[in-house]
Amino acid sequence: MPADYHTHTPLCRHAEGEPEAYIDAAIAAGLTEYGISDHAPMLPEPFDDWRMFEAELPEYYNWIERARARAVGRLEVRAGLECDWLPGCEKWIQNLSERYAWDYLIGSVHYLGGWDFDNPKWLGRWAESDVEHVWAEYWKSYAAMAESGSFDILGHPDLVKKFAYRPTGDLDRFYEPVIDAIATSGAVIELNTAGWHKPCEEAYPAPRFLELARSAGIGLVISSDAHTPGDVARDFPAAIQLAKAAGYTETVLFHQRRRRVESL
Repeated sequence: MPADYHTHTPLCRHAEGEPEAYIDAAIAAGLTEYGISDHAPMLPEPFDDWRMFEAELPEYYNWIERARARAVGRLEVRAGLECDWLPGCEKWIQNLSERYAWDYLIGSVHYLGGWDFDNPKWLGRWAESDVEHVWAEYWKSYAAMAESGSFDILGHPDLVKKFAYRPTGDLDRFYEPVIDAIATSGAVIELNTAGWHKPCEEAYPAPRFLELARSAGIGLVISSDAHTPGDVARDFPAAIQLAKAAGYTETVLFHQRRRRVESL
């Protein structure tokens, strides 16, 4: 099985389980490596109710070390953060990148302005929104995130579809400029299986986006976005088949922000 690099901890306030249980699940799944990448702190605090606080970072480091102690001799455990891309965040991301010996940083777009559009709390706002405009703003932000060069992995590329709101017509008009930005940045994308369990009922990203990414030479990791031990490596066999159908033959591994590839 490929590595699973996008996983969470209870510090984000919407996940559960102890590090030992996650490691046991990762070993049972036969993963190549297991990565921990909880939602990074954001300033000013409290920023929202689904991430750790800055003062909790030492507790996060301890969580990672507990996972490594459980996995010693059986599985490599990698350390990461899932960082939100927001206007003007670059200095804060750089600050966070120096706090620990991270193996990778994941960049994600969860916010458009002050709206965390994937939060079920604000689902009603979608019905009042111009979906075409929301998608245009989302992909503009995603391209800017890629162009920043701050991240090793770009998370769930089309998260904007989570609640199954999609514009009409050919979506390549959104995809193609972003594919160019990602390819130029050198970052890899993730094939995130959590989307199969959301209203969109489709992994992130859509098969067409995946095909374009492969054609552009963009690297790939496969991730579960686990919030419980039972989520670890969820749907990986189906994700591997989806990746292969798009033309991928290998996935990327990270260690101390350096990469290598392994065959799918």
